[in-house]
Amino acid sequence: MCGNNSAHLEHGGRLQSIWTRLQESGVVQRCLRLRSRKATMEELQSVHSQAYAMFYGNDPHNRDKTSGALNNFVMLPCGGIGVDSDTTWNDYHTPSAARTAAGCVTDLAFKAATGEIRNGFAIVRPPGHHAEAQQALGFCFFNSIAIAAKQLRLKHKMERILIVDWDVHHGNGTQQIFFDDPHILYISIHRHDDGHFFPGTGNPMECGTEDGLGFNVNIAWSGGLSPPMGDAEYLAAFRTLVMPIAQDFDPEIVLISAGFDAASGHPSPLGGYNVSPACFGLMTRQLMELAGGKVIMTLEGGYDLPSICDATHECVRALLGDDPTPIRPEELDRRPCQNAIETLRKSIAIQLPHWPVIKRYAFSADLSAYEVESINRSEAGEDSETLTAMAGLSVCRTDSSKSIASTSREPSQEPMDQDGGSK
Repeated sequence: MCGNNSAHLEHGGRLQSIWTRLQESGVVQRCLRLRSRKATMEELQSVHSQAYAMFYGNDPHNRDKTSGALNNFVMLPCGGIGVDSDTTWNDYHTPSAARTAAGCVTDLAFKAATGEIRNGFAIVRPPGHHAEAQQALGFCFFNSIAIAAKQLRLKHKMERILIVDWDVHHGNGTQQIFFDDPHILYISIHRHDDGHFFPGTGNPMECGTEDGLGFNVNIAWSGGLSPPMGDAEYLAAFRTLVMPIAQDFDPEIVLISAGFDAASGHPSPLGGYNVSPACFGLMTRQLMELAGGKVIMTLEGGYDLPSICDATHECVRALLGDDPTPIRPEELDRRPCQNAIETLRKSIAIQLPHWPVIKRYAFSADLSAYEVESINRSEAGEDSETLTAMAGLSVCRTDSSKSIASTSREPSQEPMDQDGGSK
């Protein structure tokens, strides 16, 4: 309400900048654009309590007076109000924005589940993965990705849903909501620093509970920024843990909490890592090898405007099946740093009882991508397609005959014809 974006990290300029980049690059014209819609109260309450959904999902005129007990706001330095010291709240506009974000992600997931679209990216705000069943936190009010997953279970009877979260901050809300659910595999790669980095959750020992034991995988980087994690570390995480576990799980759909605050350009309190846009694109391509390419992405964190524009552009290009932007040779030649190796070894040891398949990939945690490729080349002979896949460098060039869907919070514009996806 103060009108000053510089005082608030999670502001509307994030979407405006990304949308402008996608328009200027021409990828918007190749996508089917869907109308935005608000999540229904029924959808919100599949994850959040009734009182919570009624309070945060309605403006003051439609709010149930009995839900006022949730009103635990604080005064912000800018003169506005927030649910905590950095999560702003606008009584008239935040409920609509948060419900629309959740509705867009759910809508994309439904359309992918039915085959109406192949994949999609929800360009929405506010983010959602920190929102717990009864707690708003970290710019998040409704857990959009969790709502979409829950609705896929309820409405489309899906048995195996994969959520991959590469936001630099752990998705505490998503983990909490599905901690005992064997149908939702949650894999998070995040900065942890032994619990000293926000939100403090995501310890690798947190593997789920009851029937959900083994279906929660935390790759929790520690050691601070000495050195910061980059492409070499994320590629190692994907080839040793993420992809082997995901392939073994064999999901029917893949949902990605696509936070880009691990990208270069974010200072230490916001991330401090150096993951490149090309690496985000490559991780997207690898996940497209699962579930017949049914991949739905939603924007989570990411606050450096140039870097989130670059990263989003690479991910949308991946969804469209474009040729990848090459990762820098020095990153492919670099071994993961010692802190990362220790994290990966710890995660492998913890997850091995639940996912024995990762044993065969554990050797590569210490090596560079080029070294893994060389080893597999000698073992696989001339089968270059196999060796590159095993090295974690593969690219799934999918059929682009069906358009992806890109959703933004601009419902006033007409959706594009579906034919636009095949241009």
